[in-house]
Amino acid sequence: MRAVVAVLLLVVAAHAGLWGLLRDKQKAPDFTGILPSVSYAPFDGSAHPDVDNIPSAERIRSDLKTLSPMTRAIRLYSSTGGVELVPPIANEVGLKVTVGAWIDKFSDRNEREMQAAIELAKRNSNVNGIVVGNETIYRADQKVEDLIKLIQRVKSQVNVPVTTGEIWNIWIENPELASSVDFIAAHILPYWEGFSDKQAVDQALIIYQKLRDAFPGKRIVIAEFGWPSAGYNLKSAIPGPFEQAVTLRNFVSRAEAIGMEYNIVEAIDQPWKFFEGGVGPYWGILNASREPKFAWTGPVVDPAYWKLAGIALLVGILLSLPILQLAAPTAMQTLLLSSAAHGVGAWVATVFAYWTGHYFLFGSAFALTLGMILLVPLVAIALARIEEIAVVAFGRKPRRLITRAMTDVQEKKQTAALAKGEPVRFPKVSIHVPAYFEPPEMLKQTLDAVARLDYPNFECVVIINNTPDPAFTQPIQDHCRELGERFKFINAEKVQGFKAGALRIAMDRTAADAEIIGIIDADYVVTPDWLKDLVPAFDDPRVGLVQAPQEHRDGDRSLMHYIMNGEYAGFFDIGMVQRNEVNGIIVHGTMCLIRRAAMDMAGGWSSDTICEDSDLGLEIMEHGWLTHYTNTRYGYGLLPDTYEAFKKQRHRWAYGGFQIIKKHWRRFLPGNSRLSRDQRREFGLGWLNWLGAESLGVVVAILNLIWVPIVAFADIAIPDKILTLPIIASFVVTLAHFVVLYRLRVKINAPRMFGAMIAAMSVQWTVSRAVAQGLITEHLAFARTSKGGLTLMSVEFQAFWEAVIGVLLLIGAGVLIASNSFRQIHEIYIFAGVLVLQSLPFLAAVAIAILENSRINSFQWWTDTRIRTAELIGLRPVTLPPAIPARQKVAQEIHHDAA
Repeated sequence: MRAVVAVLLLVVAAHAGLWGLLRDKQKAPDFTGILPSVSYAPFDGSAHPDVDNIPSAERIRSDLKTLSPMTRAIRLYSSTGGVELVPPIANEVGLKVTVGAWIDKFSDRNEREMQAAIELAKRNSNVNGIVVGNETIYRADQKVEDLIKLIQRVKSQVNVPVTTGEIWNIWIENPELASSVDFIAAHILPYWEGFSDKQAVDQALIIYQKLRDAFPGKRIVIAEFGWPSAGYNLKSAIPGPFEQAVTLRNFVSRAEAIGMEYNIVEAIDQPWKFFEGGVGPYWGILNASREPKFAWTGPVVDPAYWKLAGIALLVGILLSLPILQLAAPTAMQTLLLSSAAHGVGAWVATVFAYWTGHYFLFGSAFALTLGMILLVPLVAIALARIEEIAVVAFGRKPRRLITRAMTDVQEKKQTAALAKGEPVRFPKVSIHVPAYFEPPEMLKQTLDAVARLDYPNFECVVIINNTPDPAFTQPIQDHCRELGERFKFINAEKVQGFKAGALRIAMDRTAADAEIIGIIDADYVVTPDWLKDLVPAFDDPRVGLVQAPQEHRDGDRSLMHYIMNGEYAGFFDIGMVQRNEVNGIIVHGTMCLIRRAAMDMAGGWSSDTICEDSDLGLEIMEHGWLTHYTNTRYGYGLLPDTYEAFKKQRHRWAYGGFQIIKKHWRRFLPGNSRLSRDQRREFGLGWLNWLGAESLGVVVAILNLIWVPIVAFADIAIPDKILTLPIIASFVVTLAHFVVLYRLRVKINAPRMFGAMIAAMSVQWTVSRAVAQGLITEHLAFARTSKGGLTLMSVEFQAFWEAVIGVLLLIGAGVLIASNSFRQIHEIYIFAGVLVLQSLPFLAAVAIAILENSRINSFQWWTDTRIRTAELIGLRPVTLPPAIPARQKVAQEIHHDAA
């Protein structure tokens, strides 16, 4: 434990050290003077001024008192809607005002604006100029000649300089406009031209010089220069608090040095400017709470940095505390888990910083909240998978697993006891084999294998239910007679309750002295040592159940079956082994041995779920019985015949699993059952990791698909650090989880592992559909998994909806990339990458559905292709058909002529 605590403290120290090391501190020229002018809009909140955002005199007075120590003048953009209150109040605090008249396509409004501006200039001595229109030519709201007429009208009625505000290139392209104004009010905003913050000031000075060269002797004012503190990038232009502070301090210092007249845009953040893209609300040197965003002197730092570091460390420490409750964790295991916990802590701090540093409309706040709600379980799933990686890769070896070495020791003890003449107890086992329309030859193989069991005290109850066709029943009844009195045959019709109903009938026909019930599916060929090896585990009276893994003997039937078998193996060699360590295995309805007393205590087979085996296993655990697992293969069944059957089987398991959650969730509350804390945790995380992960993956993919047109056409990007990057990180964790655990625990080669990964991904849509149906329905009919090769492939394509969603996700990614070619916003490219990743499970289903019906699904095709390739490149001599003897050749020619 000391080593664990030491590692935890080491990770905390390293995490704190990283925050200290990564703290950004940038140099910038100090500015101790007063700004000549800043843009000011008296509106508050996120409501648009044209809707309902009339400023009050109190708000304006408070704002101007805050601004008066920072600037000598303010620039306005309109003269109505409450803005007309600004000039007289500005005069109270000694501020000059450049009045604005908003000009657009509406002549009535234009008239009101110009008259209001003229009146403000006449009545307020602190008005030092009028700007008629703001980027009116750029927006194409007025023609140049028409705007000149408006400017001349205003000039004729006031005694202050009159101009218009336009982007710098508009002035150069329209020299007649420059001739009509008293001074040039040029907007130079390098962000909107895609220049980086490092280039911004140089670019502004270059343009300023161009204007001076183009209009010698004309007064030139840079009427807008600024840099946003948040939002998304535009090509090389990256907004941010550091970028804003350094850019403005550099610009002001150099502008003052050359005597430039300028106006900084803007004084206060304007959350209502969401229509100007992600950066619209963030141009102010004060935030919307009227607090300075940065200092004008000293190094540029984030004043909230250490608060964020504290949040990250606190969350990391809290998430690391459960490590102390693990059973004997190793140092490396602790290191990985604690590092992951602190990684989540850093993400939480990033979320907090984003939430407090941005302004949200209802829609964006709702979208972000929904995204966070979906990400919380995604992060929990990622942590659970990292924990499994840690315990398998760095934890202690399994201690409760029944291994071949343990059964060999037990066998030697039995042999020694028999040799000495000592009594050896062999409790009676009743093996139940339920069958429903199963191929007779396949079922015969199963029964023959049971007859070969190397165990002296067992019986076999074969129950065929709801199968009226004698072609399926009569051969099995005859075969049971041939195998002897140990085999009991039952042909039950009109059985209620699916497989569970049949097994209840089998229990009624079970020998009274049978202590252990064995369950095998109709396709399972057991090995002779199954009972001999595993029944001794019941010598411990606390043991209620022993489970052996499923395995399949037809994995070489096709490439599809080969990878399907590899996918099954992962569950039995990884998940079940780890769950066994906390007595929390999942019982599956074949290759399991159950103590009869435990079954009776749990209430026997129940038909209120379609996964009666897992349901019964959980009931047995809830009554306090011990369960054991072995990963030694003692039986070999058959894989689903088709991909359709594979998906139906997975749907049944997922739907049944959800039924079990609804049935048992109350027993997971403290004090409601004898389940241990570890068992509750294992089942809860297991359900979340399987049902939750698959369902969540589909929900997030569909929501992202819906969000594509908003991102592509409404200039709203997805924040990468808090929403999209965690999705990518979760995918990386899932990939690492699969690869690492398969390499460590599952004895298959790399190509088969890759195929197993595709098979595992391909059922995401299937599992999510099952969960959705579990939410809205109580019961679905039990769907038998077709095995034995008698089922023909469906003529329908088995991945239609997966193909639709997968293709739409790829199209969405393409649309995002195409629409982003000019803006080159990083978040949009990352979002497109997320869509591609999210398409993979759907495309995996499409790939398997195509594979099933293709020639390459046959191993013979691969063998022939390898031979042909070797012959073509000369590594193998070409195989020629054998020569036909002359007499045989003549006979063939005569036969051909006769035909």
